[in-house]
Amino acid sequence: MSADLDAVVVGAGVAGLAAAGALRRAGARTLVLEACGRIGGRAYTAHPAALGGAPFDHGATWLHMAENNPLAARARAAGIPLADTRGDWTRHVMIEGRPATAAESKAYSAAWERFEEVARVRAAEPADMSLHEAVATLNGEPWTATVAAWEATLIAAADPRDLSAKDWHLNELSGGNLRVQGGLGAMVARVLGPEAGEVRLGVPVRRIVWDGPGGQVEVSGDFGRITARTAIVTVSTGVLRASGIGFTPALPEHLRAALDGLPMGLLSKVAIPAAGADRLGTPSGTSLYRRVADPAERAIFFSLWPQGADFAVGFFGGRAAWDLARKGEAATAAFARAELRRLLGARAEAAFGDAVEVTTWGSDPAFLGAYAYAKPGCVSARGAVDAPLAGRLWFAGEAWRTDGLAGTVGGAYLSGEQAAIAAARALGLSPPASTDTCNSPR
Repeated sequence: MSADLDAVVVGAGVAGLAAAGALRRAGARTLVLEACGRIGGRAYTAHPAALGGAPFDHGATWLHMAENNPLAARARAAGIPLADTRGDWTRHVMIEGRPATAAESKAYSAAWERFEEVARVRAAEPADMSLHEAVATLNGEPWTATVAAWEATLIAAADPRDLSAKDWHLNELSGGNLRVQGGLGAMVARVLGPEAGEVRLGVPVRRIVWDGPGGQVEVSGDFGRITARTAIVTVSTGVLRASGIGFTPALPEHLRAALDGLPMGLLSKVAIPAAGADRLGTPSGTSLYRRVADPAERAIFFSLWPQGADFAVGFFGGRAAWDLARKGEAATAAFARAELRRLLGARAEAAFGDAVEVTTWGSDPAFLGAYAYAKPGCVSARGAVDAPLAGRLWFAGEAWRTDGLAGTVGGAYLSGEQAAIAAARALGLSPPASTDTCNSPR
């Protein structure tokens, strides 16, 4: 019996769209199945009424490593303006309700450099450890917890005690960070969506039979059953760990172990509009936050007026973000407002309006987190899907990138494209050229 299609792609996030586009360029009959009612996955631009309809990226916000990021080139080719954020970043750090002095700010910068130097040395040792353990000699110093909160809970979406030091080091990002005018998620939908071909929305895949008779893959759900010569699965490790998709036969032990070592981290956002003309005397892109005593404590880091927008965005990650996700959007909004009052006093009430927009990646069953991190001792798990199962089932997504781009939208794009190129070869098709100009960034 012949298969319905050459390839099925499960998930219409950035990795899935990139995979489908590459497969179609190779001439493969391809279909994308997406559980959500939209494309883009964790690259999603909303226009919430709470923010007056302004674009707000719920998920991916920046194009990291801009000099080599293929999505930056794709955006420019589509005529979408990009803004380099390095030149307009101002830091306002508060200590017990007052601004840090010049001397304290200088000590903070020096502490950050010392943190990274120590962590890199420890990460290069043969045995892996948590990032918290890697900087143990610095724990207790005034600024260490604040730096750790940035490096782990905000950038890696996991607490320092949970995060592999080697994984932190591998995925340190260098180069420029670009913001996309109109939103990164909107750019993904505009540029990658049409290339992916047919995408069926609102059709969760429930089971994949990947080693059946005739060398076919069978994908099924409430939509019915579809057979293909190959399949690429691009859903998050959160969905895979929660058995959101059943596999027959069961996934092999090495892949189950890899999933155990790559849980989803959580980085949440809350956006709060300005109430009037008061912009707190701060320019666009100002970071406003306080010195923390412990990176695991509930603290929120605000970006004020991003790209001149009339709202502030608060970022918070790790265990604190998971705790608030369980308590719901009202608890998150109350926490954010309390932090603004702690930072600004009575002025916070006058500067910000009542409405809020809260992201829900932790509770959304289609994602169950923001992006994956490696637990201590598990950094090698990211390479567990280099070979397909039975020569026909591939996995792709930001979690599986091993070149330093894990956790990024650029990494997701390249992972999907790489899987598609390999799948096209396995199908006997002429694979499209890769857009990977990053190679290994370290």
